[in-house]
Amino acid sequence: MTITTRFAPSPTGALHIGSARTALFNYLFARRHNGKYLLRVEDTDVARSTDAAKQIILDSLEWLGLKNDDEIVYQLARSNRHAEVAHELVKKGKAYYCYTPQEEINKLREEAQSKGESFLFRSPWRDGGTPPEGQKPVVRIKAPRDGATEVNDLVQGKVVVQNAILDDMVILRSDGTPTYMLAVVVDDHDMNVSHVIRGDDHLNNTFRQIMIYDAMEWKRPEFAHIPLIHGSDGAKLSKRHGALSVLEYREMGILPESLLNYLLRLGWSHGNEEIIPIEKAIEWFNLEHVNKGAAKFDMAKLLNLNAHYIKESSNERLISLIENLAGKFSDSVKDKLIKGLDSLKIRAKTINELQDQAKFYYLETLDYSDEIKSKMTDEKKDLLKNIMQILENVENWQQDSIKSVVEDFLNSKQLKLGQFGEVVRYAVTNSTSSPSMFEVLEIVGKEMSQARIKSFLEQIG
Repeated sequence: MTITTRFAPSPTGALHIGSARTALFNYLFARRHNGKYLLRVEDTDVARSTDAAKQIILDSLEWLGLKNDDEIVYQLARSNRHAEVAHELVKKGKAYYCYTPQEEINKLREEAQSKGESFLFRSPWRDGGTPPEGQKPVVRIKAPRDGATEVNDLVQGKVVVQNAILDDMVILRSDGTPTYMLAVVVDDHDMNVSHVIRGDDHLNNTFRQIMIYDAMEWKRPEFAHIPLIHGSDGAKLSKRHGALSVLEYREMGILPESLLNYLLRLGWSHGNEEIIPIEKAIEWFNLEHVNKGAAKFDMAKLLNLNAHYIKESSNERLISLIENLAGKFSDSVKDKLIKGLDSLKIRAKTINELQDQAKFYYLETLDYSDEIKSKMTDEKKDLLKNIMQILENVENWQQDSIKSVVEDFLNSKQLKLGQFGEVVRYAVTNSTSSPSMFEVLEIVGKEMSQARIKSFLEQIG
């Protein structure tokens, strides 16, 4: 049997990171078993499932690198097939046409609620009757009344529901459109899905969907319901906990491999391994090690992972990512960044931070902050003027040569290296921290370094 999983998002908004984790688990399980990972877009909410909304989902998955096998299935296009199955169930005696108006059902529900009673609609049409003229029915499946339904969930374990609490749910509306419950089952069957891996908020749906599998005499897939993601306070993840969508994390400067690694470890483990590239994830992933309890999202851990993957990234790739934020660079700027990023990328936790830290390499002129200007006392201004003069004497503009000249000067004045680094850093980088100033000076170049020092002195007066 070919292992086949599917990810089935509804394009009614951005791709939530919880949904992204579900996609990841489906992807890894299929790849681990040399199976198929399919994508189905559940676009039956026509008003909200716009082309733009669908594209956001596809862009998110593409950025994460979770490429699906086969063509994308669009659920709305399969409505006729869904209706066909509903009518077939009626012919089999497993479903029936119900003519009870929704208003009457609502009234019965309200009466039960006013008495503090639970409500389970029992249709008088279950065993047939003479249809009223001019009224279009819904199709309801015949739920079993006796016994229990059991699911051996691959994450949650054995789960049992008494059939007495299952209602004859609607599977086809009076306008001929299928309900979610019917469409999902028909699509999963027709797509040969062998394993349904989804959030545990769908666990209750499973027992209702099983009714359709059994009524059609279709083989049930294996089910695995993974726990939801909560915020650090244990509450359901929401906007107050930070970003929610995949593309928001991209805008924050998170790398896709960092987010995948973090989502993988959020509810799944492989010993004490924390750094798990996608290749290792495919090799190691299983459902046995998925936790049953809700996972807590921790932004600090994600940032630490992102720092690791930034450090491991090639400078060429990082330049391309910085260009996405800052615009295209000239070849000369790229040369500077190729040399300078080794010392910068070990300091950054996001691409946005790295871009900000690298500005002194790619900007022609610096807009000095008031904070930086305020740090320059008269004594420091005099020191910087002297440094500008002695740097003019450096003929071979290399770190060692610059350092030798500077140290001779500092020794003659009984000054410390930190005093040199502070004022030159302000002038050349517009920052209070940076890599070694000898490295920075070499990469920025003599002409631009001198020009920045001069400009800075002019601005602070």
